[in-house]
Amino acid sequence: MNKIYLCIDALAADVADKFAQESEATITEALQAFMKTKTYALLFDEQSLLYLESAKYIFDMLQAEQREDWDYWMEA
Repeated sequence: MNKIYLCIDALAADVADKFAQESEATITEALQAFMKTKTYALLFDEQSLLYLESAKYIFDMLQAEQREDWDYWMEA
């Protein structure tokens, strides 16, 4: 596994943890929900370079996606 995927995995775990805390879900439930999002798919697209951003930034994108605030999501 290359270093990019290690970084992506760590970010995904951090975002899922923040999501679990916000939604009062278990970490497993939060990760499963996160894995179904466009934000998650974009995170795993190496060409997007989203893995270079912070977990907070990615979590903000996830929240925008949940609100269906696509203008904000696209800016991020």
